[in-house]
Amino acid sequence: MTEAATTVLPLWLEIIVAVLVLSGAGLALLGSTGLLRLPTFFERVHAPAIIATLGCWLIMHGTVLYFSVADSSLALHALLIAVFVAITVPIMSIFLMRAALFRARQMGLDVPPSLSHPKAPPEPQDS
Repeated sequence: MTEAATTVLPLWLEIIVAVLVLSGAGLALLGSTGLLRLPTFFERVHAPAIIATLGCWLIMHGTVLYFSVADSSLALHALLIAVFVAITVPIMSIFLMRAALFRARQMGLDVPPSLSHPKAPPEPQDS
């Protein structure tokens, strides 16, 4: 057995780690239910992008805290995963929302107009 497997952590640390991991898992579940329950794509895209990212960060803090104390050294491997999620999720959300807006405009739905191709204001007519 390794030394980390036989290390007994103090109760206060186990409680903090448990609260962080369970809070993160609860937020990830909340984001997933928002994905299922909200009616439109534009509402659905925010729940997993924002809430699940916060859940990932809480789980990462619990993981770093647990493995850092159990191994008696700073364990930053979970930080790499959280940084990757924090960078890729907003970019992916932006691309998905832009594609959905483009598709909605092509279908003639009532969505905000494009800012990159503004329509010219109507010319004033002489009387």
